Amino acid sequence: MSQYMITVWHAPGVHAAGTAYESEEDMQAAFARVDDFNRMLMGSGAFVAAGGLTPPGEARVVDAVAASDAGQAAAQAEVREGTLAQGDMALGGYWIVEAADDAAARGLAAQGSYACGQPVEVRRLQG
Repeated sequence: MSQYMITVWHAPGVHAAGTAYESEEDMQAAFARVDDFNRMLMGSGAFVAAGGLTPPGEARVVDAVAASDAGQAAAQAEVREGTLAQGDMALGGYWIVEAADDAAARGLAAQGSYACGQPVEVRRLQG
């Protein structure tokens, strides 16, 4: 079994505005589907972790690449508001799952996309 990260992506601005769904009813239906999906993952042993993220406006980029050593990293880090994401989509949440192979992971990703009503990306974790 390998572990995969399934990430949920939102169009610009919808995360902070709360407009990722057409209506409150659509949002509640998606939450119920996600809850069902999470239970299915847990019941099958595929669930490792999951979480939603705060809006991109709360993100901070921390760059300590130029620090002289690990002990000085925090003091020498450059911090700026924003995300590292490029383009118009923002990361909104994720699942870490265990799957037998890439095809099984894609199947779980499809179910996750359906559940949350958003596009997702799936990638195998290294190691």
